[in-house]
Amino acid sequence: MEILGGPLFGVAGAGESHGPAITTIVFGCPPGLRLERARLQGYLDRRRPGGNKLGTPRHEDDRLVLLSGLYAEDHDRLLAGPALKIEGEGASLETRAYEEGCTTGEPIAALVLSAAKRSADYLQFAGPQGAVRPGHADLVKHYKSKGFADVRGGGRSSYRSTISDVIGGSIARLFLHEHFGTAIFSSIYQVGPLQTQARLADRLAEADDLQPGQLLQLEAALEAAEIHSLDPDFARAAGELIKATRQEDDSLGAAVEVVAVQVPPLAGEPLYQSLKLRLMGALGGLHAVQSCELGSGREVVERRGSQNNDPIRHQGYQSNHHGGLLGGITTGMPLVCRVGFKPTSTIAQPQQSVRKNLEEIEFQLKKGRHDPCVGVRAGITLESRLAIELMNAVLMHQAGRVDVENFKIFP
Repeated sequence: MEILGGPLFGVAGAGESHGPAITTIVFGCPPGLRLERARLQGYLDRRRPGGNKLGTPRHEDDRLVLLSGLYAEDHDRLLAGPALKIEGEGASLETRAYEEGCTTGEPIAALVLSAAKRSADYLQFAGPQGAVRPGHADLVKHYKSKGFADVRGGGRSSYRSTISDVIGGSIARLFLHEHFGTAIFSSIYQVGPLQTQARLADRLAEADDLQPGQLLQLEAALEAAEIHSLDPDFARAAGELIKATRQEDDSLGAAVEVVAVQVPPLAGEPLYQSLKLRLMGALGGLHAVQSCELGSGREVVERRGSQNNDPIRHQGYQSNHHGGLLGGITTGMPLVCRVGFKPTSTIAQPQQSVRKNLEEIEFQLKKGRHDPCVGVRAGITLESRLAIELMNAVLMHQAGRVDVENFKIFP
């Protein structure tokens, strides 16, 4: 069973790329958090196909439907969400989904329909004679599933499955922001050979002194760039490189920086529930990720301890080479992560490969709509996965501090 996060706050998802819908269950959100579907939809819009002209040409509206886990005494407002209708077998059933309300502590269920499907584009991968895309999971999934893998759009291995990550992560980040003021950002800092020296970690080093309005301005600046990047000049150059690479039927890798600020200290455990372990697994396990670094990352290899240790005074740490984690526990400094993505595996250039029966072939992609650089849309998913793991760590820390006042019914 695959669950992102957990054991106290976690996300479970189901649904294939070309199936009817992606379904999501978010469990462990404490009661009393006010959720508005429109706010969650805003985060989901950053992830959706077609939301960026440099990504896949596939377009999905990805309209969010909330089905459980919320309540409001104003039932009209609660049930003002999208209309749901099922017809068949001589019957027609209609209802309304949730629009806004407060979490009840029960599981939150969500649904996102899949509408922009061209399943015929994937016929060349079907059956034991189906072709295998180099760099893709086609071959291992075929044998792992005993030949029953869904080849349409990559099935469950599709980036479309990250809809569940973003839904769960959006709830987590709203909870963290309400209770601690935590804000989470991402910025692309490398595409292929192009790099920028503008880093989020540097910009947010003094995050405790930044006002909410300044954080909103930062988010607006990131959104306004050609790609989600702190450096607009780099974003324009990277955009041109991505366009040129697409025309050459090829793809590019990318690197994304993810930073959380105003992070509550003391979350995480020192060993098997280490937040360092959890974050490197959650971020490093995302589709197409090949590397994950925390804090100064591999740069620490070249330093001496006297250079790398962060000085401490009575008011706190004076630098942040440790990236907000020591011994797997948050220090209150910004959480800093950098994630490297490989070039998109599915490309139109001829390549050496095999069929699923291991017959050697010269592979040539016939049809399909794919991201020339998957890192372009990955930031929101990385932010979401970080939020999920941080919220779970916060709840686990709180679980170790029992207050008898929380176990009373009567005065």
